[in-house]
Amino acid sequence: MRRLLDSAGDVPAHIVGRNTEVLAWNRLAAALITDFGALPPRQQNLARLVFLDEGMRSLYADWRGKASHVAAYLRLDAGRHPDDPRTVGLLDELSAASAEFREAWAEHQLKDKTHGRYTYLHPVVGKLDLGFETLRLTGDPDQALIAHTVEEGSPSQTALHLLSTWAQESAPVR
Repeated sequence: MRRLLDSAGDVPAHIVGRNTEVLAWNRLAAALITDFGALPPRQQNLARLVFLDEGMRSLYADWRGKASHVAAYLRLDAGRHPDDPRTVGLLDELSAASAEFREAWAEHQLKDKTHGRYTYLHPVVGKLDLGFETLRLTGDPDQALIAHTVEEGSPSQTALHLLSTWAQESAPVR
């Protein structure tokens, strides 16, 4: 998966593991979402970022939809590993710190991250309407490579190109 991630230089891509931990990312994913490498390892987690980082609220045009998807994905993961103390700890932390997480969790939704679309409101390049596709290896269902895609010739393609240029100049890869 890491080799695929490393070869995906022109699209934002990252690898997510158990409990929505961000295990690896490319330069463009760091520029689009957040500089994961600048975060303490414990904070390199999509659920923590979406529910506890105020900056994420302004990054997603439909933050509530994103939050609902993350909670549903986390519930699916928790169902596969119900006795994992790290999962229980994360759920307790999010429940204590975020009313929005408690609301999303109470919906009891299950959702795998397979494909879809998000609209980003990026502070540097503005609006990006990006699709995403998820790849899992059959031997390791707990890891997923998520790669964003953009429609050819769209304003989002132009914005993504600008973001890529900006990322090459300013966003370190870790």
